[in-house]
Amino acid sequence: MVAAVQTERILPGLAQQISTRVVFFIAGFSVGVWAPIIPYVKSRAALNEAQLGFLLLCLGVGSILTMPVTGMLASRLGCRAVISVSALLLALCLPLLATFSSVPLLAVTLFIFGAALGTADVTVNIQATIVEKASGRAMMSGFHGLYSVGGLVGASALSGLLWLGLSPLVAISFASAIILLLVVRFTKDLLPYGNMNEGREPLFAFPRGKVFLIGLLCFIIFLAEGSMLDWSALFLTTLRGVPEAQAGLGYAAFAIAMTVGRLGGDRIVEALGGKKILIGGGLCAAMGLGLVVLVPFAAIALLGFTMVGLGCSNIVPVLFTEAGRQKAMPVGLALSAITTIGYTGILTGPASIGFVAHAASLSLSMGLVALSILAVPLSATKVMARD
Repeated sequence: MVAAVQTERILPGLAQQISTRVVFFIAGFSVGVWAPIIPYVKSRAALNEAQLGFLLLCLGVGSILTMPVTGMLASRLGCRAVISVSALLLALCLPLLATFSSVPLLAVTLFIFGAALGTADVTVNIQATIVEKASGRAMMSGFHGLYSVGGLVGASALSGLLWLGLSPLVAISFASAIILLLVVRFTKDLLPYGNMNEGREPLFAFPRGKVFLIGLLCFIIFLAEGSMLDWSALFLTTLRGVPEAQAGLGYAAFAIAMTVGRLGGDRIVEALGGKKILIGGGLCAAMGLGLVVLVPFAAIALLGFTMVGLGCSNIVPVLFTEAGRQKAMPVGLALSAITTIGYTGILTGPASIGFVAHAASLSLSMGLVALSILAVPLSATKVMARD
């Protein structure tokens, strides 16, 4: 009996690989379907920009507060239980967000939605790390690729339903039903444990050694991703003369390139190795953003955004794989710390870019992001060194 338990704990199989891909899709899909209803929430609740910003901050705060302790939860309750509850909360919160017009109720719901999303983000990476280790081959890029696919499918599908005339509540209810069906079908195959050891992990531990370095690099890459989402359209319209109707092309080029890069990333990582991915990907992303800033043509800017997407696509998966291999901290706690630090980049980075743009220029802000990305190739040897 003990041998059977040990085999289950050490050798996750094909069912876990498939379920891991599905829960990454669920996490991305949940974010994707939320984005198109934000304008409806603003209109229905009669919010101004400051109030909307406060509500979006509630989502971020919910994520940041739960991420640091998620490793402990996964260790004690198991990936299956934590992911299942998180996914159910995501599915339940979405229709409420399309229903409530009260700011306090929206704030509480977004806090819970953010907490569920942050918990899911950490735990699916813990699950992925265990499954990838057991498989003996690179899989992390493919897992993260399904997150990107989920986001694209969610945003496109919900936008399509709204375009067909469905109300936000009906459209988002379809999305919640899809999440619930996927949860019922696939989460039963997730791992019932959250670490490779029998012992429980502590509640929280400060990142140390290589974990802290990996967290900082994730912060930089997530900052770059956040800058693409929040500032690429404004950059194209104000500095490259692109019509507002075409302003989304910059982020679209970035997102599609990142998705394609991740879906084919496992083979590339196995062929080249993680160190070359960090060096090549970091240089590609930095040079792409450099083209965006330095060459005053819209077509070159789109090429640059594409290069940023391709360059960044496999950096974070490689960093998460290395987090699973390091010995300085328990893996669950390490991934909790890294995800928290990285997510802070998404939350605070775009605002920082705005402050610099206001004080100097948007080009300078983007240029500073390009320079910060160079920390990735410069740190590649240290990140990939065995402990």
